[in-house]
Amino acid sequence: MDLVPALEEPLKQPLKSVLGPATAKVMAEHLGLHTVGDLLHHYPRRYEERGQLTHLADLPMDEHVTVVAMVADARLHTFASAKAPRGKGQRLEVTITDGSGRLQLVFFGAGVHKPHKELLPGTRAMFAGKVSVFNRRLQLAHPAYELLRGDDPAESVETWAGALIPLYPATAKLESWKIGKAVQTVLPSAQDALDPLPPALREGRGLVPLPEALLKIHRPGTKADIAQARDRLKWDEAFVLQVALARRRHADAQLPAVAREPSPDGLLTAFDDRLPFTLTDGQRKVSKEIFDDLATEHPMHRLLQGEVGSGKTLVALRAMLAVVDAGGQAAMLAPTEVLAQQHHRSVTEMMGELAEGGMLGGADHATKVVLLTGSMGTAARRQAMLDLVTGEAGIVIGTHALIEDKVQFHELGLVVVDEQHRFGVEQRDALRGKGKQPPHLLVMTATPIPRTVAMTVFGDLETSVLDQLPAGRSPIATHVVPAADKPHFLARAWERVREEVGNGHQAYVVCPRIGDDIDEAADPEKAKRSAEDEAEKRPPLAVLDVAGHLAEGPLNGLRVEVLHGRMHPDDKDAVMRRFTAGDTDVLVATTVIEVGVNVPNATAMVIMDADRFGVSQLHQLRGRVGRGSAPGLCLLVTEMPEASAARQRLTAVASTLDGFELSRIDLEQRREGDVLGQAQSGARSSLRVLAVIEDEEIIAEAREEATALVARDPELTDLPGLRTALDALLDEEREQYLEKG
Repeated sequence: MDLVPALEEPLKQPLKSVLGPATAKVMAEHLGLHTVGDLLHHYPRRYEERGQLTHLADLPMDEHVTVVAMVADARLHTFASAKAPRGKGQRLEVTITDGSGRLQLVFFGAGVHKPHKELLPGTRAMFAGKVSVFNRRLQLAHPAYELLRGDDPAESVETWAGALIPLYPATAKLESWKIGKAVQTVLPSAQDALDPLPPALREGRGLVPLPEALLKIHRPGTKADIAQARDRLKWDEAFVLQVALARRRHADAQLPAVAREPSPDGLLTAFDDRLPFTLTDGQRKVSKEIFDDLATEHPMHRLLQGEVGSGKTLVALRAMLAVVDAGGQAAMLAPTEVLAQQHHRSVTEMMGELAEGGMLGGADHATKVVLLTGSMGTAARRQAMLDLVTGEAGIVIGTHALIEDKVQFHELGLVVVDEQHRFGVEQRDALRGKGKQPPHLLVMTATPIPRTVAMTVFGDLETSVLDQLPAGRSPIATHVVPAADKPHFLARAWERVREEVGNGHQAYVVCPRIGDDIDEAADPEKAKRSAEDEAEKRPPLAVLDVAGHLAEGPLNGLRVEVLHGRMHPDDKDAVMRRFTAGDTDVLVATTVIEVGVNVPNATAMVIMDADRFGVSQLHQLRGRVGRGSAPGLCLLVTEMPEASAARQRLTAVASTLDGFELSRIDLEQRREGDVLGQAQSGARSSLRVLAVIEDEEIIAEAREEATALVARDPELTDLPGLRTALDALLDEEREQYLEKG
């Protein structure tokens, strides 16, 4: 989603009418740039000073790169080949250097003549190509290049060497300097850019006008120009996005909803009376925020963030019971069948006879709690849907099946969405559309989200945080097991699992993939490559292989079972039931157990190839142990060397149980887009100059400014530039949702 500020006529001009059809076609297909305005907002990724060369030592493999370097030497080799049997084949090898490293360039056949004449020792140039390895050395084969020379005789060497060369995000079809030349062509149109920022805001913060910022980002004279331009453009991105979110919050606040207040001696009171423990202060505080929202005549839109095991499900269940008390129904949407079944089981257990409405033995205030998933039998499904439409069932827990058109409610009052980052905005809206009036909405996530990401990705929701663990939850010790450096550590890990089982507990072993060879059979070429580079990059360990190896080897004699996503839902449920009942000692699983699985007797977890998982995912997985009174143990097995980034990531996970701290580390180590993209099904992932961690202050200030502006003037009557920028932003979002179908 591109945060393209307001485009007036010159900026709406299609690129094909300005640049020529061939270049415009490549820009549209490979970079998503269609208009002059799009190209002006395709900012340089970084800048090179001609006198200070790129670090060849840090080149990434298999990526398309642009480097600025000097030719150290050039050699032309003649050789015989099938095409040139008389020794007339030619290969030009050019070595370039930048002081940090050397890189070989190779040209073949007819392609050698021009570079042979031009790439003489001492020549400086920009080279662009894909980095590969040949004979254990980095090389670029047939790179495109542009000589760097001071064409203007009046230009002194100092001026030339100090000039900043913008390097653009490029593709193999279009090198950075060609994009630069195209930008040069359209740059005069920057004068016509409509400014989305209100003048008072811009002047109050000393930001340069938009046309000046565009000029300085593409053609900076100094590094100060780049800093000024980036400061300004960051504000555009943050502010336009926050205005869009503030308008969504404002529109939601205008919607009517039925106020739901729990009756003083109803279902909620009966439930609280049967709880075997008291609520934590955090649970009380968050429950009050939720109940206050439910009591208003506008729909609640709240995000409930809670550490693994902080009792979010209990808080959500109390909200659902309050709504049932007030004559409404509550629906909980879970991302997987395993999790929906798990929630259904734990909710009915917590409620006891209160969940047996209409049944013998059901309590006075009881209601019915039904499960609805895609794989249920027809009869069970029909009965569940009947219970919903008649109002017999006060609570339904289900998967995407709840969103289907055929599912109708008697009076839907509250929607609880678990693990929001698995659902897009449009899916939760589809479920909200099933109420006679918009139902209240509570979104839960166990993935701790830094404050700024919450403001950016979930900016249309108010946030509640549960950061206190309930009493009786045990600490989890986490250790890294370096299997390659110290194989005896891995042997000891399996001994520890046997000890835990010997003490009457259970264990999980988590693997990155299933391993029934469907993955490999689909791509025999990939399987062949995997075998070839086994030593360097072996395939990730698989559940089926590891389970077999453990059952015959280190865990021989223990009851070992497997669980993964491709099993039949009934089989999955049966495996989980046996594990929950204690009939299985060790469960070897994929990440299907990542969220929501609750087996208090499971105290140990071994994560194989832990370096293949993200920080937040490891934290989620680890939260499955230590849920009872016995302490938890999590062992992160890896073959990565000690100095690698992957090992540092694992050490970070082992060093803290604070999910918020880990989510910051995770965000700093991954590309912004990954985080935002994963969190919101692709939307808002293409922030160009805004970095959600570094620019925390800008995002927080932009949110305040946007909220105040929308409260004063929801229609933005005096700000045509801002309105146009919003249209561009929202069109892009709508397109993305349509594409996803």
